[in-house]
Amino acid sequence: MHGNDDSIAVTSRREFLKASACAAAATGFPSIVPASVFGRTAPSNRINVGAIGVGRISRVHDLPGIWQFDQARIVAVCDLDSNRIEQGKALINGYYAKKTGTAYNGVAGYSNYHELLANNDIDAVVISTPDHQHAILAVDAVHAGKDVYLQKPASLTISEGRAMSNAVNASGRILQIGSQQRSWKQFHRACELVRNGRIGEIKHVEIGLPGDPSGPDAPPMPVPPNLNYDAWLGSTPEVYYTEMRVHPQKGFDRPGWLRCEQFGAGMITGWGAHHVDTAHWGMDTEYTGPVEVWGTAEFPTHGLWDVHGKFLTHAVYANGVTMDISGDFPNGIKFYGTEGWIFVTRDSEVTGTDPGGKPVTLKPLMASDPKILDSVIGPDELHLYESADQHGNWLECIGTRKAPAAPAEIGHRACSTCLLHHIAMKTKRRLHWDPVRERFLNDDAANAMLSRPQRAPYRMDV
Repeated sequence: MHGNDDSIAVTSRREFLKASACAAAATGFPSIVPASVFGRTAPSNRINVGAIGVGRISRVHDLPGIWQFDQARIVAVCDLDSNRIEQGKALINGYYAKKTGTAYNGVAGYSNYHELLANNDIDAVVISTPDHQHAILAVDAVHAGKDVYLQKPASLTISEGRAMSNAVNASGRILQIGSQQRSWKQFHRACELVRNGRIGEIKHVEIGLPGDPSGPDAPPMPVPPNLNYDAWLGSTPEVYYTEMRVHPQKGFDRPGWLRCEQFGAGMITGWGAHHVDTAHWGMDTEYTGPVEVWGTAEFPTHGLWDVHGKFLTHAVYANGVTMDISGDFPNGIKFYGTEGWIFVTRDSEVTGTDPGGKPVTLKPLMASDPKILDSVIGPDELHLYESADQHGNWLECIGTRKAPAAPAEIGHRACSTCLLHHIAMKTKRRLHWDPVRERFLNDDAANAMLSRPQRAPYRMDV
């Protein structure tokens, strides 16, 4: 929300762009394009956004999700792969050039996110990095005074997630978790029906997730000169580089780190963060978690990729509602009540893009009795938070300073619940959890799994 454009006097767009191009060539910085190019949004009201991490999810989801709105302008990218910095700049500059109908070079590139955060012309950041960087970057961003859109899951560990949520709440910044199902009509509708008793008293929830198969061994490889691999590993232990562990050097296919426990827990947090959040929304447990959790899982015995395979985990909440999560259930969330059930999922093929998933076409919203879906929520009944677009809601809340659809604490509670299920997979015993203190009861070994040692100099600053 900076009005730097107002201070530039130009006699014509052509002359301005020519002068800017010369300046950019001389300084290495991008040119500044007149505000009129971006529609009716005044420069003083425009939100300047920096993108941290410009790989697959950024390119296909977060950048398009933000640049569609005239009140935002993406002015910078940051990545630890210099090739991706240039590719990200080219993608964004190309979009704005097509939108404006004129040459555009308005995106700066950074290899160090601290330098991006130090730029006072940047109001907000979208964090689209691997999971193990999420919480640390979010904390540093809010400490730098930036509003944040944070890809899920919220954190690598429960302790990091708690520190992230605390830091955000203390800062007064707007943080939106990328739980975009909250902005999809069928999920909002399902949860509103459940919360208003259309299936009676809720008793049980089933959550189905896609699978993630193991892979072969991968020998060490030379670190590409364009990748700052030490910083990419961040707070996690030092291990040898191999392309299967990081991201493709050519293209933007699904990266290998998604299947390495060093950087994330696998599908239990990858898709689980979405579905558990939806379940919590319908269960009215968004700010708590289970009190018991247990289950079993298969883990690879060889190969580089070591996240969980086939699994079944269970949880009990203080209100008596039970939850089962497994890859054997259809991908989605099924609420069971005393008077029926509601199932909700994403549109069309919901598992085909994920390894191990069989493309299955499911109706996005189903019920034991179709009449349930036609029920009208009355004016005196509970109406849940409405958002038509997750990125758009974030941008709107930056302006209004109202809470977004998926604030930090809600994102943390969804992620921490997923991590509890993951810890249950590992311990193979019934665990008792205190969701207020966020500690296991009488279980030092399980409590030791709430955090991980952090490698210097990439430790979280809290």
